[in-house]
Amino acid sequence: MAVEIVMPHLSDSMEEGTIVRWLIAEGDAVTEGQEIVEVETDKATVTYESELNGTVLALNAAVGDTVPVGGVIAVVGEGNGGSAGAPVSATRATRATRTAGATSGRRVKASPLARRIAAELGVDLATLAGSGPHGRVIRSDVERSGARAPGSAKGTTTRTRPTRLQETVARRMAESRSTVPDFELRCEVDMTRAVALRSELREIVDPPPSYNDFIVRAVALALRGFPRVNGAYRDSGFEQYSRVNVGIAVSTDDGLLVPTIFDADQRSLAQIAATSRELAAKVRDGSISPTELSGSTFSVSNLGMYGLDSFTAVINPPQAAILAVGSLKPRAVVDDAGAVVARPTVHLTLACDHRILHGADGARFLTRVRDLLQKPVALMT
Repeated sequence: MAVEIVMPHLSDSMEEGTIVRWLIAEGDAVTEGQEIVEVETDKATVTYESELNGTVLALNAAVGDTVPVGGVIAVVGEGNGGSAGAPVSATRATRATRTAGATSGRRVKASPLARRIAAELGVDLATLAGSGPHGRVIRSDVERSGARAPGSAKGTTTRTRPTRLQETVARRMAESRSTVPDFELRCEVDMTRAVALRSELREIVDPPPSYNDFIVRAVALALRGFPRVNGAYRDSGFEQYSRVNVGIAVSTDDGLLVPTIFDADQRSLAQIAATSRELAAKVRDGSISPTELSGSTFSVSNLGMYGLDSFTAVINPPQAAILAVGSLKPRAVVDDAGAVVARPTVHLTLACDHRILHGADGARFLTRVRDLLQKPVALMT
């Protein structure tokens, strides 16, 4: 009996997936739990495992094909193809088999965008030397070896298609800007005590929590007292969530991903620091899972490492708000005695969805975050 393998539903927002690489070919025997295909979703590239034993009778989708969730991508059964079920054209089956076998000698580390471009240009990833982290093949490696558009008055033009992630980000950000009536609140936080505390922790913890970990911890504690900020406006109604799940924006060579620190309000500062480091590493080496990229109820975006004083982040619908964090550096402030002194400060910008949050709601929340950061001993409890 032939069984159809369909495009799996790998994330809460996934509607379709792109075949990045087949790890099997027609005629191969597969066993339950065996990795059979790499699929690029709207959030990450993941490896899908077989849920049954049998023989591959047909590959219904080639590398580079985009298939809706539930669409048939392969047929597995008994025998050598006599009961392969739905017919597959010879051209598509040959193309899928040939592409899958091109790198069968070793599994090449490559970014999803690099895989997409390589498939379009017919470039064998196994022939490329990766210049990314840990030898990972990235877009520029493929473009240097592939065909380019002819020159013009603008010079040589290279045109590439966005990845599923980039398409999703573009769609969601356009949706946010066109549908969310947002407003912004800003404050400057004196981080003198936080800097001192981190210096003390450095002597007993290696590595010590980052300043972003301090901010995530403060945000998580503040969200407990302001549940509407930990909510969403969806389908003309208000949603409030019992769990505080903070998403942290992490930049990659292909775009921006936001992994989630679940139940952040119940984690210690040290636990938040360890989790954030682990998630960031997974994002950058491509091993992050769809589950780890889902479920956030509030987001923090930090661009302080680039020296920016402040910026405005775009709300990730349907979340009620997002916090943007600028650089921490010495700035002139007026102390209690009226003297101008240099203090380490950071600028926070809170973007709020006005449909669920009013100015006072956001202001009280942001003030609570500031108070926690300026008296950081509270973050250690």
